[in-house]
Amino acid sequence: MTDQTPDITNDIEHHRTWRHVFGLAWPMTINAVMLHGTVVIDAYLVSSLGESALAAMGLAAAIAGFVLGAILAFSNAMQIRTAQAFGTNDPVFVKSTLVSGLAVSLTVGGVGLIILALFGGSLINAMAPTNDIAGMARGYLAVFSIVILGEAVGQCLSSYFNGCGRTRVPLYSFCLSLPINVIASIVLIHGYAGLPAFGVTGAALGSALAVCIQVVFLVIQLWRVDAALAKIRGWRQSTFALTVYRHLSFSLPIAATFISATFAAHICTLIYANLSLNEFAAMTLITPWIMVAGTIGMQWAQATGIIVAQLLGQQPSAAVLDRFLSSAWRAGFVAALFVALIYAGICLSATYLYADLSLETRTILLGFLPILLILPFPKQSNAICGNTLRASGDTIYVMHIFVWSQWLFRVPATALAVLVFNVPVFWVLSLLFVEELIKFPIFHRRLFQGNWKRAQVAT
Repeated sequence: MTDQTPDITNDIEHHRTWRHVFGLAWPMTINAVMLHGTVVIDAYLVSSLGESALAAMGLAAAIAGFVLGAILAFSNAMQIRTAQAFGTNDPVFVKSTLVSGLAVSLTVGGVGLIILALFGGSLINAMAPTNDIAGMARGYLAVFSIVILGEAVGQCLSSYFNGCGRTRVPLYSFCLSLPINVIASIVLIHGYAGLPAFGVTGAALGSALAVCIQVVFLVIQLWRVDAALAKIRGWRQSTFALTVYRHLSFSLPIAATFISATFAAHICTLIYANLSLNEFAAMTLITPWIMVAGTIGMQWAQATGIIVAQLLGQQPSAAVLDRFLSSAWRAGFVAALFVALIYAGICLSATYLYADLSLETRTILLGFLPILLILPFPKQSNAICGNTLRASGDTIYVMHIFVWSQWLFRVPATALAVLVFNVPVFWVLSLLFVEELIKFPIFHRRLFQGNWKRAQVAT
């Protein structure tokens, strides 16, 4: 199970530094940027159709995001579990993690599609400000279901490759699918090359075509590199059912953390729909950018967690872990600075990026700049703490920090700010920063206690 990516699980006597994190993080970052960039691309291409089309896409994407977020949540757990298995160098453990992860991801995606089919249209009708926006949103959501099914397979396989240290494979898959997404979306939105103009739905059609091609590529790469796993007999536990149960018991706290974060984010997006049209359009545009640029810091933290999980699988000394984490942490703040500079560039160039939108919408985007300059720093430090603790198996504690900060603070605070007090949209966005400040002391106290260094992960 090797490719051109260096094997970081062997010889733990080597001094692990930020350079090893960078070797994993840069493909993961580009990969994640392309993943979140799907929504940014759709938003950018649809923005030429006006605020109503943009609002319809934002509403449909928020509803579909509940299911897609659940898939991504279990994929994040899959990534850490794979890193632990890969660190033990046990092929039965690796095979068990891969098959269990696929079974769980497909089940989550299938159940999610059923829920969307039953309730998605009614929710759109209840939330959309006009019937035209509701119709466009329903069309986008119907086609986007194909994307959800593809991501159920694609994200699981991408997480498997990341956990094994082969982070370039998912990157190559997105390098293949992204141009297809852009070209197909442009053609289908506007009806070029003799095809009908599908409008908002065309953006979803382009994304669906791209994700199908991406999944085919990942399956081919899995068979090419790891076909030998199919010949491995037995499971990590005595039966496949017990193996899936063990995988779930590890994954659920991590998945619950990400599901909670996704649900909270999309509920806040639905609350944002009660802002003025220009404010909601500005939030619809900046939120994907926050995710896209923020992935630089988040993928750095996840790469740190992967290496910690692999090292813990080999039971290194505390000194090895301390040296590695200190180096990775210092470089993480450089990543946070880079994120802040990207946010600055987006806000300052809003006039040129979104020239088709009204002056008021572009002015609101520029006004977001102060809070976006400081948001990445506490967020980066919290992310490194969270991923390190998850890698050691301390998943329930991390889950509590995220869940309670979201549901006891961010969601109710957003509802009060928008629905009750009608505060300016700048202060609504600032709630993201306040949430990070709340989590900061709780995360860091747990990490500095040091119990994570003595974790037994090979179970």
